[in-house]
Amino acid sequence: MLSPAPDVPVRAGAREWAALVVLILPVLLISVDNTVLNFALPEISRELSPTGTQLLWMVDAYPLVLAGLLVPMGSLGDRVGRRRLLLVGSTGFAAVSALAAFAPTGEVLVAARALLGLFGSMLMPATLSLLRNLFHDPTQRRAAIAVWATGFSAGGVLGPVVGGLLLQHFWWGSVFLLAVPVLLPLLALAPVLVPESRNPAPGPVDVPSAALIMTAMVALVYGLKELGGHGPSPGVLAAGVVSVAAGVLFVRRQLRSPVPMLDLRLFRHAPFTGGLLNNLVVSTTFIGFLFFVSQHLQLVEGMPPLEAGLALMPGAVVTIVSGLLVVHVVGFVPPALVLGGGLLVMASGFLLVLLGDLSGGLVLVVALMVVGLGSGAAQTIAGDLILTEVAPEQAGAASAISETAYELGAGLGVAVLGTAVTATYARRVTVPPGLEPEQAATASETLGGAVDVAAVLGPDAAGPLLASSVAAFEAGVHLSAGIGAALLAGTAVVVGLLLRRVPRLRRR
Repeated sequence: MLSPAPDVPVRAGAREWAALVVLILPVLLISVDNTVLNFALPEISRELSPTGTQLLWMVDAYPLVLAGLLVPMGSLGDRVGRRRLLLVGSTGFAAVSALAAFAPTGEVLVAARALLGLFGSMLMPATLSLLRNLFHDPTQRRAAIAVWATGFSAGGVLGPVVGGLLLQHFWWGSVFLLAVPVLLPLLALAPVLVPESRNPAPGPVDVPSAALIMTAMVALVYGLKELGGHGPSPGVLAAGVVSVAAGVLFVRRQLRSPVPMLDLRLFRHAPFTGGLLNNLVVSTTFIGFLFFVSQHLQLVEGMPPLEAGLALMPGAVVTIVSGLLVVHVVGFVPPALVLGGGLLVMASGFLLVLLGDLSGGLVLVVALMVVGLGSGAAQTIAGDLILTEVAPEQAGAASAISETAYELGAGLGVAVLGTAVTATYARRVTVPPGLEPEQAATASETLGGAVDVAAVLGPDAAGPLLASSVAAFEAGVHLSAGIGAALLAGTAVVVGLLLRRVPRLRRR
């Protein structure tokens, strides 16, 4: 029997596709975990009586630790083995999820969320980098990345659905216990289906570099969250200074190291840089879109969480289908047109929100489908470009950079688009006279606060307050949509220029 020609990549079989299903489980879980907690906070507040600061840290501890450790964990996976790191992370994530579900105090829950960020950072770089080792055929690899990438979008939309369904029937800890049945199949099947991979010549463990990138990312994400929640402040400025200083020191250390944790020369490659920029902006705008559409459906249209989550499902379906179909397009269309076109399609979805009538929520649901159409295509090809531009032994580090772009984009989505909504709301809302000072302050900060205050007022005061708050919120949504459309259109131009010389991707 003749062996295949050396330049013909081996095509994946049933075992590799089964391994992909296993690797999607942690991606889907972490994406759901980013949004599901918000639905449990009211019950957590009643049961554990946390302080306001503890409540904020319950939400923030997870993404802060996750973002800070992605790059170091990607480098660690290159050294100790990506499958091994995936199994350690999965075991820890499942165990700590059970601890979080039965946390007796607010302090324990905050600590558990931080540990979830630690183990979550082991999962994400490993899953994407292992795909490269499983799928060598370009067309099959792009299809696998399409499924992997849409796990994020699907998870973000499924979070409200899963959260609403669980909290409708069980206690708040059920949203954490979800991790256990999801990760058990991974722990059982990954050693059988997923081959180990690592860098055959890893560099030394670089603890100072890990500390610097951790400091830079945590300070940056913290500053973005504070900016989005409270506006400019000395704390935001201090976080920015710390992030920039740590980032500069990290870059200098990498440039001087003979075996750097992160090879910054990768950014000289236009496809790698263009793919990262695409993922950053897609994540920013997609999360920013979900920020205001979920509030509109629940607070303006009056949908319960489960119904609102189901209304977002068509957008998730379109995202998945788009990512799968684009695999068959890139053999005929250059990446510059695919990514640039995907970003422009997303921009058109934001324009629908900017120019449309938001009452009833139909425009928002349709716009999310349009946004999903563009994001599914753009993310799939961007992920493929990022992976193919690096040597196999650097796959873990490259995957970690890609995941950092996603997490940073999530923070930017709330800080940029979310701030546009909340700042416009606070400036435009009119609070009727006669309210208690605390009621007036609550109603003037957020739409949710205004709805809660209106619920205890008489009809003469509640009606004008609700009308003013909804009008102010929708004005903020229109502004946010305009910013998102402009950001996407501008990025489409930049990405198109970066990728203008990249030929059509090889199909076989």
